[in-house]
Amino acid sequence: MNPDPDYSAAYLRVDLGVQGRGVQGRGVQDHGVQEQGVQRQGDHPAAPDGDLPSGHAFVFTIGRGNDIQLAAVASVAERLIGRPVRAVLDDLGGLWRELVHDSQLRWLGPEKGVMQMAIGAVVNAMWDLKAKLAGKPLWLLLSEMPSEALVDLVDFRYLTDVLTPEQALSRLRRWEDSRGERIEALRRNGYPAYTTTPGWLGYSDEKLARLCAEAVQQGFAQIKLKVGGNVADDRRRMAIAREVVGTEIRIATDANQRWETAEAIEWVRQLAEFDPVWIEEPTNPDDLLAHAEIARGVAPIRVATGEHMANRVMFKQFLQAGALQVAQIDATRVAGVNENLAMLLLAAQFDVPVCPHAGGVGLCEAVQHLSMFDYVAVSGTVDGRVIEYVDHLHEHFVTPVELRQGNYVAPLAPGAGTEMLPASLERYRWSGRG
Repeated sequence: MNPDPDYSAAYLRVDLGVQGRGVQGRGVQDHGVQEQGVQRQGDHPAAPDGDLPSGHAFVFTIGRGNDIQLAAVASVAERLIGRPVRAVLDDLGGLWRELVHDSQLRWLGPEKGVMQMAIGAVVNAMWDLKAKLAGKPLWLLLSEMPSEALVDLVDFRYLTDVLTPEQALSRLRRWEDSRGERIEALRRNGYPAYTTTPGWLGYSDEKLARLCAEAVQQGFAQIKLKVGGNVADDRRRMAIAREVVGTEIRIATDANQRWETAEAIEWVRQLAEFDPVWIEEPTNPDDLLAHAEIARGVAPIRVATGEHMANRVMFKQFLQAGALQVAQIDATRVAGVNENLAMLLLAAQFDVPVCPHAGGVGLCEAVQHLSMFDYVAVSGTVDGRVIEYVDHLHEHFVTPVELRQGNYVAPLAPGAGTEMLPASLERYRWSGRG
């Protein structure tokens, strides 16, 4: 469905402005927020004076959509200019509600698409800033927040038929006393990953086999193959992969929205002998009823989806309908950390594992924090849970992800992992030509 992707991003940096001359230490309570430039990947203005951190975020896109996304981010980000930063950071739940429920911008959704992703960029930039000022990685900042404060971050409007604030609070309190144990476990062991690297369509059989073998050697317990081009080719590729990795390594499949409902069911049944752990995005990501029918038709193979899920309300409905058995949240598709927190709580309420979508530009760096927080404070487990990993573009980030024996190493650097290197921003800035 995406034959000509041009991996790119609309990039945002939020700086702390200085009132008066100079910056007094790292205190921020008297400073305002200055949006110093909302632009595509690369348009990075000079850093402000002093050593105050900046908040960084982006919306991953695949090309021309950046122009539209960029305008949307700018329209949202200007709302922060001049505000007292302490007040903003102390009430990120309030900021989320203010931006999402702006009636004039909401008209363009409501709560979906370009505007929701733009709000996500602004919200995520503020979380990056908050974590840097606290001197903690985002996953740890969230994991150490009181349960009541976490609940206050979530807008439960439209969710209370399946999840009330009281239920969410009860779930979070269940894991409070043992959070420290899981924080230490993350620091020791990291978080399980799977790799999509072997499975891209167009690879020769020899390359597929080599990459599958390398994935096993690198410690991955799961790989993923793209499918949907030709059923005979898919059967051959799945057979090669299964022969190479053996029966102990899981193989997921991803159709990238290619099929009609009946076609999806028949196609997946023809792959069933190779024991796929899930089929991802078998059809249009908005088609709840089709996903539910496909899930019934291919069981016990699970249906995975969510990377294009527009918002928490769609997510709720897919869970209610039994239309997904693996939830694939995305760090930049919805309205930021707050909405992803709502989705994590919903998934836990329905006992559905979260295995985030990653890859792209910086998605691995961003989404690892959400899964690690989920383990510590929401689900309390990594069983059946993995974060996608694709081995490209990490070198452009200040704190690139680190993997060890098929696991994400828990990041220690303050922030959300979303800050890009100035040299990369300058080199790959889009000028509107070419």
